[in-house]
Formats: sequence, C-alpha cells, structure tokens
Amino acid sequence: MVRSSGSGGGTGRAGRGAKGGVAEARCPEVRLPPLVAYEGGGLEPDGDYDGVRFDGVDLADESGPGARFMDCALDGCALDRTELVRARFIDSVLTGVRGVGTDLAGVALRDVEIVDARLGGVQMHGAVLERVLIRGGKIDYLNLRKARLKDVVFEGCVLSEPDFGDAQLTRVEFRDCVLKRADFSAARMESVDLRTVAELDIARGVERLAGAVISPSQLMELAPAFAAQIGVRVEV
Repeated sequence: MVRSSGSGGGTGRAGRGAKGGVAEARCPEVRLPPLVAYEGGGLEPDGDYDGVRFDGVDLADESGPGARFMDCALDGCALDRTELVRARFIDSVLTGVRGVGTDLAGVALRDVEIVDARLGGVQMHGAVLERVLIRGGKIDYLNLRKARLKDVVFEGCVLSEPDFGDAQLTRVEFRDCVLKRADFSAARMESVDLRTVAELDIARGVERLAGAVISPSQLMELAPAFAAQIGVRVEV
C-alpha cells in the first residue's frame, strides 16, 4: 500500500490546452432543455428517455438494460440495486443520486455531470466515459475494471477502494480528491494528473503510473514504493 498527500490546488474548469505540460481534460458543458417530469411505470429494457426529469424517484431494484437517457436530469434518485447494464447517458446531469449495488456494467457516459453522489459497490466494468465530470460526494468500491476514460475529471470527491484495473485513462484529472486504496493494476495512462490529490493511497499498481503526473512532494512519499518495484533497498 502506498500513501501520499498531494498539495492543494484550484478547481477551475479544464480547457483544451496544457497545464504544466499536461494535456487538460475537456469537461462537459451540459445545457439542459426544458424537461418533462417522469411519469413512473418503471424503467424498461432498451427504454428511450429524452428530455426527462427524474425528481426524487425511487428506482431501487428497477431494471432498464440498454436504456438511453438523453438530455435528462436525475435529482435525488435512489439507485439501490438498479440494473442499467449497457445503458447510455448523453448530455445529462445526475445530482445527489444514492444507492448500493448499482449495476452500470458496460454503460456509456458522454457529456455527463455527476454531482454529490453517494454510492457504494457500483459496477462499471467495461464502461466508456467521455467528457464526464464527477464532483463532490463519495463513492465506495467503484469498479472500473477494463473501462475506458477519456476527458474525465474527478473533483472534490472521495473514492474509497476504486478499482481501475486494466483500465485505459486518457486526459483524466483528479482535483482535490481523496483516493483510498486505489487499484491501478495493469492500467494504462496518458496525461493523467494526480498533482492536487489531497490523499493518494495506492494499494496496487504503483508501477502503472507511467503516463501520470505527480507533484514533487508526492514523488518523495512514493519513492520507497518506486524503489521496491525495481528491487532497490534503501538503508541508512
């Protein structure tokens, strides 16, 4: 296990340029049209939800594999054990969603904002995330194994035991986040910015940080782990 505390930093919106030589993630800019209220009836497999507001809806144990959500807002919804395998969320905002055991395996998120989520045991293995902002909240045991993340920003959130095993991370920023016991085993990284992580705790995969950028203070704290990876003993 590796622990490191990064220096604090700003939380301004990323652009298309480079910050300190690191290509910045392109954040979503979601502008929702006037929405219609969800009328109930339960989620449907391959359902098509366009311009719908789910306001405080209890979607626990609902099943909508392959459903498409476009220009939608989910506010304060319960997602306990909700099955949305291979669902697609496009130009949508999820605020204050909560739940345990949500199944989002193979989900596709494009131009999506997730704000103040409280989730546990979320299955997102094989997911594709492009231009996604995850801001605030806490997510425990987030499974992103074999997922593809491109232009993704984690901002001011707590990720407890996230699993990025065998995932592809391209232009991903962790801003003022807490990462507890993160697993980066077999991950592939390109322009991944960890410099402002408030608490960086790597349980596995420190050797997979090639392609990531860390701060000088993080380097000092990670040095023993890096040395161990190449078989160097450090003794006084």
